[in-house]
Amino acid sequence: MTPTLVQHHLNTASAPPTGADARARDWAEIQERMLVPLYEAVYERLGVGAATRLLALGCGSGLALLIAESRGACVTGVDADRERVALARERLLPDGTPTREPEDGPAKLARLFDCGSVEGRDPSEPAYNLVTALEPLGCAAGDSEGLAPALEGALPLAERGSPVVLVGWGPPERCATSAVLRVASRLTDTLRSTGGVWRPAHRDDLENVAARAGLKPDGSGRVACPFGYADTESAVRGLLSTGLFDAAIRATDPAQVEKELAEALHPYVRRDRTVWMPNVFRYLIARTP
Repeated sequence: MTPTLVQHHLNTASAPPTGADARARDWAEIQERMLVPLYEAVYERLGVGAATRLLALGCGSGLALLIAESRGACVTGVDADRERVALARERLLPDGTPTREPEDGPAKLARLFDCGSVEGRDPSEPAYNLVTALEPLGCAAGDSEGLAPALEGALPLAERGSPVVLVGWGPPERCATSAVLRVASRLTDTLRSTGGVWRPAHRDDLENVAARAGLKPDGSGRVACPFGYADTESAVRGLLSTGLFDAAIRATDPAQVEKELAEALHPYVRRDRTVWMPNVFRYLIARTP
């Protein structure tokens, strides 16, 4: 297979990152690693390896892709956030060269698309046999609706019966971070009218998304993913990078959100000044028709 790559270069040496670049780096360097136990549990259960052709929706800055590739998978990532995709390219294709050189086959390129869909994919390429959407649903108003178009475009590219993995937050009572995320709703006047505002996870969020996409559930699981930070400042930066506080920032101002977020984190600060919040995430495995 000779995949194509949407070219997009990020120059990080000319100036310190600001704005969207800074938030993308906070996601990549602070927040994204919190979900590593989830990624590993899903890949282990599905036996991700050299025969896996993975399409990752909402691939972010590429950590889940990197883990899958280390297991031998051929990976493709899609995300509408150009800054995050640029960081994924730095991780997976630092020199624009193949990430692996297998002894028994052609080199495999990681492919990354920053337009929100797999535009430019060669239709003659083999179909994917695993589709993942590992960005947790069920914690922001409208997030499941936002996934629907991505699934609609991805499912025709997958083999019949391929697993599709959806991820959601666990019950609020088992997610310490839920108490902190309530800051977003408290600072925003209309909880459900603006996308990105926190809401409690619903029990059937993942099943509802699967049903709307015409997928058949085929198992589920729960994974403990504690959020641990070096200090309160790192915790604030990491949580802000999720986008769940964007509406609150628009409704008030960044300083106010950061202040209230730091106050909400206080119960989770340990004696050594680190921040520790136990959480549980749930994943659903469904199958393409």
